[in-house]
Amino acid sequence: MKAIIADDERHLADDMQRRLLRLWPELQIVTVVHDGVATAAALVEIKPDFAFLDIRMPGQSGLDAALAAPTGCRVVFVTAYDDHAVQAFEQAAVDYLLKPVSDERLARCVERLKRHGAAAPGELLERLQRLLAAPAAPEPLRWLRAQAGQVVRMVAVEDACYFQSADKYTLLLTRDAELLLRTPLKELLAQLDPQQFWQVHRGTVVNVRQIVSAHHDLLGKATLTLRDRPEKIAVSRSYAHLFRQM
Repeated sequence: MKAIIADDERHLADDMQRRLLRLWPELQIVTVVHDGVATAAALVEIKPDFAFLDIRMPGQSGLDAALAAPTGCRVVFVTAYDDHAVQAFEQAAVDYLLKPVSDERLARCVERLKRHGAAAPGELLERLQRLLAAPAAPEPLRWLRAQAGQVVRMVAVEDACYFQSADKYTLLLTRDAELLLRTPLKELLAQLDPQQFWQVHRGTVVNVRQIVSAHHDLLGKATLTLRDRPEKIAVSRSYAHLFRQM
């Protein structure tokens, strides 16, 4: 059985390769690629039995590249998308793994692939693309599903002190924990109540109810003191006007 792995984050691709080979020693991982164009080319040239594809890659998305998969190739999408997109994956009956991928979830995926070798038809991929393009519900989020190691925690949105961008993920900082969200900060911000959560930096969103004071230095730079976190939060010049009266 031949397989390819595609992920623009090289350390994640290497980690996936090591873990797959440990769970499935008979699997031959022919190549690891890091962009969508190379992925489509590898699918055509290698004709793998299995393909583990990241969704967001430079050049071409994993969804578009998957259309080049040969008949019989089983595609597994590895994604950091939010809950709305996860529902789309389930409705389209396409295999997927959510980043960060736990050992248990990867093991279940491998067992399923060993039992069912048939590929999902192309029309299912097209249906998935349409489902992912559908707008998410506009109501602000009330609960967050956060990762702490191998444990998933449900956190009320109002318990968030602030959010910090971490590449394709977001760090959630509460009074007593640092947790990982699979949603990028830009997508998360669109789902938060703008009256309660303010963006204060390109990579930082703060719960307004947590702000105790704003300190301005001689250069006009501002830093925030929060009620339940010890660290100071930097405010970029683009958002300094929010705190001029403090």
